[in-house]
Amino acid sequence: MILWLVALAVFALDRLTKHIVITSFLPGESRIVVPHLLWWTYIQNTHGAFGLFGSSRVVLIILALAVLTLFAFAFRDAAQRSLVVRIAFGAIVGGAAGNIADRLQHEFVVDFIDFKTIWPNVFNVADSFITIGVFLLIIASVRREERHS
Repeated sequence: MILWLVALAVFALDRLTKHIVITSFLPGESRIVVPHLLWWTYIQNTHGAFGLFGSSRVVLIILALAVLTLFAFAFRDAAQRSLVVRIAFGAIVGGAAGNIADRLQHEFVVDFIDFKTIWPNVFNVADSFITIGVFLLIIASVRREERHS
């Protein structure tokens, strides 16, 4: 149950923030949030993560679903035993669903979080939670390996 609650919360937060950006910014427009650190920059991203995997909407959606399926299979046993794994997978599912919804609705992903001076790519809430979820899965896997050693 917690997995789906986390996924729903991430999906809702992602959709809300993207709606605010789409209705408040023109594509390419950038505004300073924290001087010299953080901008909101509205980018219509037609590519996959870090500009990889081309720009075919269908291929990118299928790839996202395939990765989710792979994660579900690889972590199914761990998810039954670990709250951290359930939360992590919920974050990944919610983030992936948010980006898939963008591709279905707009044919691109809405990116807007921009750390120009320290990170080369603009990203979004969904990307952030996918990254956090993967990081949590790595930590859970390392901790599990340490316990079994």
